[in-house]
Amino acid sequence: MASPHTPSQPKSAQSKSAQPGPGGGDTNPHTQMQALRALLPHLWPKGQWDLRGRVVLSVLCLIIAKVANVYVPILFKRMVDALGPQIGTAGATATSVIGVSLGLLVAYGIARVISQAFAEFRDGIFAKVAQRSIRAVALSTFRHLHSLSLKFHLERQTGGLNRAIERGAKGIEFLLFFILFNVLPTLIEIGMVCVILWTLYDWTYAAVTFVTIAVYIWYSLSVTEWRIKFRRDMNESDQSANTKAVDSLLNYETVKYFSNEEHEARRYDVALQAYEVAAVKSRTSLALLNVGQAFIIATGLVLMMGMAAHGAATGKMTVGDFVLVNAYLIQLYLPLNFLGFVYREIRQSLIDMEAMFALLRVDIEIADKAGAKPLMVTSGEIRFDNVEFGYDPRRPILKGISFTVPAGHKLAIVGPSGAGKSTLSRLLFRFYDVNAGRILIDGQDIRDVTQASLRAAIGIVPQDTVLFNDTVAYNIAYGKPGASQAQIEQAADLAHIHDFVKALPDGYQTKVGERGLKLSGGEKQRVAIARTILKDPPILLFDEATSALDSHTEREIQDNLAEVARNHTTLVIAHRLSTIIDADEIIVLDDGNIVERGRHDALLAREGQYAAMWRRQQEAARRELMGESTGSKVPA
Repeated sequence: MASPHTPSQPKSAQSKSAQPGPGGGDTNPHTQMQALRALLPHLWPKGQWDLRGRVVLSVLCLIIAKVANVYVPILFKRMVDALGPQIGTAGATATSVIGVSLGLLVAYGIARVISQAFAEFRDGIFAKVAQRSIRAVALSTFRHLHSLSLKFHLERQTGGLNRAIERGAKGIEFLLFFILFNVLPTLIEIGMVCVILWTLYDWTYAAVTFVTIAVYIWYSLSVTEWRIKFRRDMNESDQSANTKAVDSLLNYETVKYFSNEEHEARRYDVALQAYEVAAVKSRTSLALLNVGQAFIIATGLVLMMGMAAHGAATGKMTVGDFVLVNAYLIQLYLPLNFLGFVYREIRQSLIDMEAMFALLRVDIEIADKAGAKPLMVTSGEIRFDNVEFGYDPRRPILKGISFTVPAGHKLAIVGPSGAGKSTLSRLLFRFYDVNAGRILIDGQDIRDVTQASLRAAIGIVPQDTVLFNDTVAYNIAYGKPGASQAQIEQAADLAHIHDFVKALPDGYQTKVGERGLKLSGGEKQRVAIARTILKDPPILLFDEATSALDSHTEREIQDNLAEVARNHTTLVIAHRLSTIIDADEIIVLDDGNIVERGRHDALLAREGQYAAMWRRQQEAARRELMGESTGSKVPA
């Protein structure tokens, strides 16, 4: 009998039901076996006796269902044999005919119910084991991805990573149910049927059955193997289309800025066209597979029926035996009818699983040292000690940078684009490790403490605040998950965004849209400030937090930042020099070196690079004001 998990439409099942994983094609069988071995512990989880009990019960249900399934044709044969002599006999009545076969009829019905019911019980009992396995592996992969370095995520495409996890999870589910509850039981059932036919009749019936099924399996696997190249092409174009779609939609604003909707549509259509061509080839080759399978089974049926008919004609077999032989071959054929689909999906599931488990094998470049202790912040002093760093060893970004931010002080870093300013913030958060030198907080090398405690001690307001596609309340509370509504509103009030949020139709439950697109730049920055206020860290980092805002909004946000930074150790990476004139020290960075340092007035008096930058920005500000006063726009 066909498994409840067997698709009901095999000829159309070749569609996009389980696209190949990111690799798209064959991977090393050794790595696929590694993936299977990594999955096995989840099927017999250590210490979880309730799940182990479910595995045992599922196997028992499987055995009962298969035994009942194999016995159904035998009961049907006996019923036919019992009815045969009664039908047409003189004096036979409907009551007497039914009476002879009533017990067999009831037994037949019970056997069919047992077969179906215990198959369903098996699936229901095992479902928790399967879903717990999928959950555990997917969660491990998700956590591992978050533990990987920023470098990894900058080099990988989010759409591709998401597909890898999604397909890997589906692959696990498919393997668990089809290998454990379809393929292996079907092979066992074939063996049982061959033994029964050999026992009841002679070896020729068992031989024809075995050869028919063997040829059917060989043909199905061979053709399916040939068809996999079409599936591979489908996968590559499908993944390409998905990645282009995700990338384009994430950059919706940029597409609109340049009126490139048609350009994006053409790029997307190229991938869709490639998928169309591969899908047509896959569908036509499926027709060949289905015709061949039908021919092999029909040939086996004709041979078996011919042998059984001859046996019945010579008196060696009964009509019930004729029915039994036919029923057994058809019963075996039903689950095997999906063999090509199952083989391809099992093979693809292994590839998808391997792709997901391959993510788990990616080395964690930035890892906590063994025995790393939490960062102990006593005052919040930051010290960069002769720090050297480059994203590529051939191109150094920072060249021996040294400076100290005393506890409670404010240090600003300025310089031209590409000087290495934002790199300092990434190093402070330990998204990367320095190539040489060290970074210390209260005398502790940040490589010697846990990353979680390090990042918990630092709050950041970045230049480009990216919000989650959730509510305003959720985005503010992200600074302190689990914060109460009162705490969220207090932080919003201190960030001067509370009144704005309360005036919205849905208040704090207002959705901000993908990446916060429904909010203005100033509103998003205030949400980021509120988030940092709620986090309440001893160290603050403002990474060009106002450079993307207009002058009026910048002045308002700057006042907010000044309030937040009071009595905190603060590192400011600035673009507009007017925002950092109150800094305790200003460092001018150029080409990875500190070229000037000091307070605002002292740097102006030196008439160096800082003074030149100041004059340029002041002149640009005057021209902007002149343009506003005359109602015209004067280029800065």
